[in-house]
Amino acid sequence: MSGARSGRTASHWGSYLVDTLDDEVVGVVPVPEDPDPSPIGQNYRGRLRGGPRITAPAVRRGWLDQRSRTGRGSDDFVEVTTSEAVELVASELERVRSQFGNESIFGGSYGWGSAGRFHHAQSQIHRFLNSIGGYTRSVNTYSHAADEVILPHLVGDRAEFLRSVPSWEEIAAHTQEFIAFGGLPARSTQVNPGGVGAHVNLAGQQSAAEAGVNFTLITPVRTDTVDQLGGQWVPLRPNTDVALMLGLAHTVLDAGLADVEFLEECCVGWERVHAELTGRIDGRVKDAEWAAEITGIPASTIVDLGHRIGSRRSLIAVTWSLQRQHHGEMAYWAALTLAAMSGSLGRPGGGFGTGYSSMHNAHVWDRVSPAAALPQGRNAVRSFIPVARIADLLLHPGEEFDYNGRTSIYPDIRLVYWVGGNPFHHHQDLNRLTRAWEKPETIVVHEPYWNALAKRADIVFPAATSLEREDFAIGMADNWLSWMDRVADPPPGVVTDYETFAEIADRMGVGHDFTEGRAPEEWISLLWDQTRSKAGDLGFELPDLETFRSRGSIRLDMPRVAPTAFSELRREPREHPLTTPSGKIELHSATIESFGYADCPGWARWMEPAEWLGADLANTYPFHLVSPQPDGKLHSQYDHGSESRRHKIDGRTVVRLSTEDATERGLTDGDVVRIFNARGACLAAVRVDAGVRPGVVSLPTGAWFDPVDPSEPGSLDRHGNPNVLTLDIGTSSLAQGPSAHTCLVDIERLDGAPPPVDAHRPPPIRPRYQTPTHRGDTP
Repeated sequence: MSGARSGRTASHWGSYLVDTLDDEVVGVVPVPEDPDPSPIGQNYRGRLRGGPRITAPAVRRGWLDQRSRTGRGSDDFVEVTTSEAVELVASELERVRSQFGNESIFGGSYGWGSAGRFHHAQSQIHRFLNSIGGYTRSVNTYSHAADEVILPHLVGDRAEFLRSVPSWEEIAAHTQEFIAFGGLPARSTQVNPGGVGAHVNLAGQQSAAEAGVNFTLITPVRTDTVDQLGGQWVPLRPNTDVALMLGLAHTVLDAGLADVEFLEECCVGWERVHAELTGRIDGRVKDAEWAAEITGIPASTIVDLGHRIGSRRSLIAVTWSLQRQHHGEMAYWAALTLAAMSGSLGRPGGGFGTGYSSMHNAHVWDRVSPAAALPQGRNAVRSFIPVARIADLLLHPGEEFDYNGRTSIYPDIRLVYWVGGNPFHHHQDLNRLTRAWEKPETIVVHEPYWNALAKRADIVFPAATSLEREDFAIGMADNWLSWMDRVADPPPGVVTDYETFAEIADRMGVGHDFTEGRAPEEWISLLWDQTRSKAGDLGFELPDLETFRSRGSIRLDMPRVAPTAFSELRREPREHPLTTPSGKIELHSATIESFGYADCPGWARWMEPAEWLGADLANTYPFHLVSPQPDGKLHSQYDHGSESRRHKIDGRTVVRLSTEDATERGLTDGDVVRIFNARGACLAAVRVDAGVRPGVVSLPTGAWFDPVDPSEPGSLDRHGNPNVLTLDIGTSSLAQGPSAHTCLVDIERLDGAPPPVDAHRPPPIRPRYQTPTHRGDTP
């Protein structure tokens, strides 16, 4: 239906009123209930038609003609009919599962695809693959894999812990010292998985500052802070947070400020921690002078901060980014140890908390949600991988890997089916992933746009965007339910993931198992009825679907009601045990120690990362690369949108470096530089920033991968994707999480004219029997 249309939509970055004309977005306005809306929504404008939009099923020519695995990323594509694409995919799935078993199918997806309870890409693909017998899955998340594995060992019920850490309201009322390891990045508070009805996180931070909370922000990049907080900036060397935490802990101990009664009554492992801090284990006292040598922070600063932590109501906060580094588990363990020693753990406004600015709703509202989800069915396949080990899976079938105390084997993957998420955005060492990507026999992808993942698939189905379908949304720990209108029709022939899966399932004889005979609108109605029922059990009364649709949004009363984390344990440790083996906080874990992992001992220790500024490798690559979330988009979504482009220089990602380093290298704002190491190289545009620690460069994620020669792993990325540089190793044998922030690089001015960015250009799409031409020809 063409013409003018209006409606509302919900996204991971907020809710908006959207105007379209002839199925293209012409206006985007935040909903009136949002007091601090994100400008990311402006990326919708003019992005439904044209440009990199995929408008028909397409098959890579090399795969279609010869079933070739080479050429992914550089081949032409051939448009086919939907029925032809369905037949190809159904036949391949049947071939692979009959010859090799369902464990040889990897179901790739990432939950950030788009908002919506029914059109949730991860639920859709998992439901479909389960209907045909299952698939090899991934566990944990790129966001906080190490967190997800380590916290249950230390505190027991992770979900209950996250429900009870101090909220911003509690912090304003009770906290005196807020110690933010990793800073408080405002950009990340724009987004929330599943949606955010009203942005209030930054207001909560500001209220705490106005109430007199003293903020100390420990991060190598000052732009991670909010200026209004008026806090102290402590610019440590990247990846040395654990050393600083141990130096602070020793300072608390040396000053006689350690809460020994709590440590002995409510924790296990205090003797081991004491031995570690005093050097009885390895002969090195972990005092302020020791920490200063590692972190680059003056010992006097460490002593002053340690005294404040031990003598005032303090909250030790860590961002998710801290555990996305080599030995990332140790950052959380050391922070919890410091908090347990401080005397504030288990008291109002004190203790230990995670992710305060890593997403909007971290510790704002209660984490209980009434929303129903699409059932995914039962996965009959037991094989799995830790989420960040995808390249290892493809490169090393049959090899063993460790994870959380068990040893498993990588299955032999013959077919990858990916819907939602983009591994050529969020995975590390993209050149290694490119080599791994040649191993599967077939790769199937659903995507709205010709991003790097779609260009590296064999069979591509176009997918309707969230603006081209109806649904309803509620974010994780959010207190708003939001309706999502269909404000535009997709291009002719383009349908939703559900409709594509329904066709393939029908062709494979499991159509009813997947759809249960329901159309999308019937599923949405059913999920709303289930949501109403769940809400009733939680004390909320929700209207019928039509009333909700007409209202557009509903605010839920979801105050934080759980007692402060560990307050009951502090008061009556025998009456309120944790679900850890000891029933207490495990500063020393006999369980983890029993695993025998050399890279993850049974208590918090400083362990040198594979790459850092104190390593010999820094003589060759003298800069530590940090790769934060981008300002103008969520991950790589709508990288071609107007708000995303506003944060670039001439279409290229901006790299920030210190005034001192820029002067030494003769660099000024706007210069194009080559950032490189042994893993790869990319181009970026310089911005000199006095808020960056010398020896550090900051290059945000999200630029669509754009190598000069896509057929050659290691080719120069033109666009500024930091993951051509990052290290693809697990955090440790315990969690095997991503170690993106453990990365050394060098930087140099680019001589001559830079190659143009080509990331948003579709691949050549040609009639089936036309002779292929040069990759650079206009399609």
